[in-house]
Amino acid sequence: MTFPRRYHLLLMTLSLATYAAAQAPRAEISNGALHAVIYLPDVQSGFYRGTRFDWSGVIASLTQATHHYYGPWFTKTDPHVIDFVFDGSDIVAGPASAITGPVEEFTTHDKALGFDDAKPGRTFIKIGVGVLRRPDDKDYSPYRPYELVDSGKWTVATHPDSIVFTQTVSDPATGYAYRYTKTLRLVGEKPEMQMEHKLENTGRRAIATSVYNHNFFVPDSQPVGPQDVVTLPFDADVKEKPALAVLRGREFTYERALAGRDTVAVEFTGFAHSPASYDFRVENREAGAAFHVTCDQPLARLHLWSIRTVLALEPFLDFSIQPGESASWTYSYTYYTPPAR
Repeated sequence: MTFPRRYHLLLMTLSLATYAAAQAPRAEISNGALHAVIYLPDVQSGFYRGTRFDWSGVIASLTQATHHYYGPWFTKTDPHVIDFVFDGSDIVAGPASAITGPVEEFTTHDKALGFDDAKPGRTFIKIGVGVLRRPDDKDYSPYRPYELVDSGKWTVATHPDSIVFTQTVSDPATGYAYRYTKTLRLVGEKPEMQMEHKLENTGRRAIATSVYNHNFFVPDSQPVGPQDVVTLPFDADVKEKPALAVLRGREFTYERALAGRDTVAVEFTGFAHSPASYDFRVENREAGAAFHVTCDQPLARLHLWSIRTVLALEPFLDFSIQPGESASWTYSYTYYTPPAR
């Protein structure tokens, strides 16, 4: 049988993507209760080199007892795909979205820092990525690949049970500059992980930014369905009632297993803008895997997105950082066995 040339090109693309993931630099940390494999930022050979998500702290896998919490939610990658697409039994992710773990994205009014001020050919900032170039007068899209002008200076310090990432970026043309530090720390001998952050404004312009964690939860690669329960610390409502899912007071779950092209996306309301509202449990009661996450900063927004392979709870924080000042925040994750379904 003779296959068209585009088929061979696709196979080559997928093979190269698989090879790149296998060769990507990484580090491992453990405290006995948890073991994590973490991809390292690298312009030439890093697992993630898109211009959407923060490059630091990308977790390839995290295991607790016999359970695996993070890993690919997609089956293939393709550099020509915007965000992701369903392709038969496959889920194909593009460069912006092909990432794993509890990863973060920084946005300013749903755009990148300084994007609206940048004329075509000029630069803007994506925190956790670096200095990017605006190619034309089209509006900003997080799924669009932008030219990376300067990724700044990355340093990584690895310890047996923790890893520290530091990125220093300066763009004199825009007046923005920052020093960003993220630490992943496994706590004691407990099934607990802390993600500590500090964002220092070293430039001459104020930094107004939101940051959210995508929490790509794929427990033991189980499909998403009624066995998945998200518990909120407040009596919630949603801006628009989703199909295939139901919210009862403080619990959100699914009416049936997600399949095919099913997508569930909601925005929750009803919370107070306080740290007490950032207190969530996400459980898969069939796999017997769950996590509880809190934060020491006020919740600003709360979204959820899911398809058949992944449940992603997305809590947002807002910061306004003047020159010479800094902002700090810490997520605390505890991994545990939930009650049986």
